[in-house]
Amino acid sequence: MSQPHHLKPSSSSPNHTIPIVSTSCTAARSTPCFFRAASSFCLPSSSSSSTSSLLSLGRPLQRRARARRGDAIGCVPSSAARSSETVPSSSRSGSAVDSSSSAMAGVRGVRATATIKVTVSGFLNDLRPSRVIDNIKDLVGRALNLELVSSDLLDAKTGKEKPTIRSYAHQVADNDDEVLTYEADFDVPASFGAVGAVLVSNEQQRTEMFFVDIKLSSSDGVEITTIKCNSWVAPNSGDDAGKRVFFANKPYLPSQTPPGLLSYRKKDLEQKRGNGRGQRKSTDRIYDYDVYNDLANPDSNADLARPVLGGSKQFPYPRRCRTGRPATKTDPKTESRGGDNYVPRDEAFSEEKLLQFSLTTVQSVLSAVVPAAQSALIDPNLGFPSFFVIDKLFEDGVKLPPAEQLGFLRSVVPRLLQLLRDSPGDQVLLFDMPANVQKDKFAWLRDEEFARETLAGINPYAIELVREFPLKSKLDPAVYGPAESAITADVLEKQMGHVMTVSEAVKQKRLFMLDFHDLFLPYVHKIRALKHTTMYGSRTVFFLTSDGTLRLLAIELTRPKSATQPQWRRVFTPSTADTTESWLWRMAKSHVRAHDAGHHELVSHWLRTHCAVEPYILAANRQLSELHPVFHLLRPHFRYTTRINAMARSALISAGGIIETTFSPGRYAMELSSAAYANLWRFDAEALPADLVRRGMAELDPESDHGLKLTIQDYPFANDGLLIWDAIQNWVQAYVARFYPDAASVADDVELQAFWTEVRTVGHGDKKDEPWWPVLDTPATLAHTLTTIVWVASAHHAAVNFGQYDFGGYFPNRPSIARTKMPVEEPVDAAAMAAFLDNPDQALRECFPSQVQATLVMAVLNLLSAHSPDEEYLGGMENVPWNDDEKVRAAYGEFHARLKEIEGIIDGRNRDRKLRNRCGAGMLPYQLMKPFSQPGVTGKGIPNSTSI
Repeated sequence: MSQPHHLKPSSSSPNHTIPIVSTSCTAARSTPCFFRAASSFCLPSSSSSSTSSLLSLGRPLQRRARARRGDAIGCVPSSAARSSETVPSSSRSGSAVDSSSSAMAGVRGVRATATIKVTVSGFLNDLRPSRVIDNIKDLVGRALNLELVSSDLLDAKTGKEKPTIRSYAHQVADNDDEVLTYEADFDVPASFGAVGAVLVSNEQQRTEMFFVDIKLSSSDGVEITTIKCNSWVAPNSGDDAGKRVFFANKPYLPSQTPPGLLSYRKKDLEQKRGNGRGQRKSTDRIYDYDVYNDLANPDSNADLARPVLGGSKQFPYPRRCRTGRPATKTDPKTESRGGDNYVPRDEAFSEEKLLQFSLTTVQSVLSAVVPAAQSALIDPNLGFPSFFVIDKLFEDGVKLPPAEQLGFLRSVVPRLLQLLRDSPGDQVLLFDMPANVQKDKFAWLRDEEFARETLAGINPYAIELVREFPLKSKLDPAVYGPAESAITADVLEKQMGHVMTVSEAVKQKRLFMLDFHDLFLPYVHKIRALKHTTMYGSRTVFFLTSDGTLRLLAIELTRPKSATQPQWRRVFTPSTADTTESWLWRMAKSHVRAHDAGHHELVSHWLRTHCAVEPYILAANRQLSELHPVFHLLRPHFRYTTRINAMARSALISAGGIIETTFSPGRYAMELSSAAYANLWRFDAEALPADLVRRGMAELDPESDHGLKLTIQDYPFANDGLLIWDAIQNWVQAYVARFYPDAASVADDVELQAFWTEVRTVGHGDKKDEPWWPVLDTPATLAHTLTTIVWVASAHHAAVNFGQYDFGGYFPNRPSIARTKMPVEEPVDAAAMAAFLDNPDQALRECFPSQVQATLVMAVLNLLSAHSPDEEYLGGMENVPWNDDEKVRAAYGEFHARLKEIEGIIDGRNRDRKLRNRCGAGMLPYQLMKPFSQPGVTGKGIPNSTSI
């Protein structure tokens, strides 16, 4: 790709110098490219195939003023370029300095001090810091080239830019083993104007460098600005494509861009978009789209073929980040799965995150391996012989088995098994006791807890108001059987104790349900064709009591008709008088819990957060310059999401992966997720208030708090979530008002409109023609749209993620799969019915996940529920706006303070015994909307982004 003239090095040019401006580097990928804008938060990261060791360059200038004994900084020799375009800075070390006083008139000295860390090779098994640091210190003595860019034009009439000023940066001696400092000196003439950007060239042969920051100071030690980089810079490719641009600490709308920066702004976006061709390298910083065509592996096994998700009416889906790998030999529509999934360089995990993630993964999955190996991996479908054995997962230590005994797990977690082979024997591992079991070991048996968790559990997005009765399916009765539910008014009124009629209960908004009927029913026969799993469509009905809690009334399980059998359905109700009915009730609840677990993982969690957010990330990086204020606002909320999604595509949601292995839908899990996207997902309903209204859990009421009246007053997720929603909305509104004074400023922002157009027509292109997409035409619509994106990436994800181990770690409370049919399903299997009547306890355990399935899910939930030590939380002070805008900083300070206040409000609510859905004997308090947390599994904390 050809480069603009202003990036080409110049040869023998006059000794010009430049005055300096503040600059911020943004998250860079590692391809040789321009530096990224200071306008965005930068993420220290490393690819999944490499980690990094900290090499800080950037001590206060006062410490660097010591004599450097010959470590002179001289002019950068320039080859084959016009002298009018790039000007080397004069050496300030003696003989190279012009003795003429006139030559130095109007010139001031500026020093750039850089903090750098260099990549470290290896993943999981190659963390050898001492060796790597030695190698890095050998490498970093090579030249680092910095160029200062003026915001002004040389000639406004011609549009010609002022030449940049360059200088090599040299390593400064340092006593810190983990810190290296680089300095470059510049002579900057007063006529240069404000420094609007810094170009950086990494002259290493093969080592990419992670820039933490660049400090600009005057020659007398007064700091001018600190450029926050937190970005990778790849080795220079030998031309100007290897230069990275970091813009100054001031955001600009496109129409306000200083003229000297216009071409840099444009070129940086062009490079991040790429050309849509070729296979991506781990060092690239290119953002592009593709369909989900990389989940299958048909070349390995025909059973691992899967449909492409996205780009068709049959399987609509959001887009993912393009990797560009070649097609499989078996199916030209399917991408091959060799190697790690590409993500743009700065989207990778930081070393701290990667290390924590790796160690947690090892501990969690090896914990899962232990009971599986002990029980017999020869039979991965073996269930638990007793509840006593289940309890032993948390109470007794067990030895790790030899790796050769791990059977089929080798294909599920190969990297971890390699580590196991290399690890010492006789290790004892334990699962931590989940928080709900610590509180009440038998809570999972009670209907009250089952009902409470629909409001204060890990999937509070499923419950909805019953708005009409009788309940009816929207599916075609000719295909699936009668549409009207078998749950009658007589059944419900009996369970309500005849305190009112069903008609009265509906009118008073007292009936609620979990409706997994229409979503699952089309897949029942497909799933039942698989081994060791089953499926029903289900409806579960609750009654809102006078004390504000829900009473579980009835469960309906339905098998649709087929070519050989009629529709079968039955309604189950609680029973204390009939032991057979009591055990059938427990089994029916386990089926519904498995349905809820699948809906939670595939829809509420994966689809509505991870999957739906990735197109926003791609569009923002492709269309919003890092000078853009909206890019800066959104960037912290995109941290690590593409990386964790890429890992999910590799092992979690892929064909034969953990979801297919351990959840009821099996190989149809992602097809079901696509169906949910087609029928349920719409952007305008992703805002919390709109979601509550859509499910009938609230109605608009200007007189009520948050402008909503909740249908259930004690709904912990909604009560706390609305506090968070309002706090985010107030912050975003203040931010938008600072940069967009009127409707015209929004409508005329070409980058903003291109971003939103690409989200709608490409990233979520299968829904591009839907009428509900908001139009960005006023500050109000912009603020609401951005608030929705921030909410989904942060609080929505936190609500459905960080309680997974607390509520699902003890799998009888949330089994991921139901493996056996109800023993009363017609035609009745006489042997199964006899076994159920003889030992219903064993029949229930056989319905639960197998030992392998249960322990794998427990391990994954433990991993997903843990906060990393480098977590960045919503409103955290580590994310204070990078620029010096006092209004923006003041608004962010108010945001932070409000979130701290909300923590106290939530603590108070959890102590209020009148709130019976969150406070009571043995009850796990609802803390998932508390904004801040410590590392680990804590059941609280809202990270800025969907980062795990």
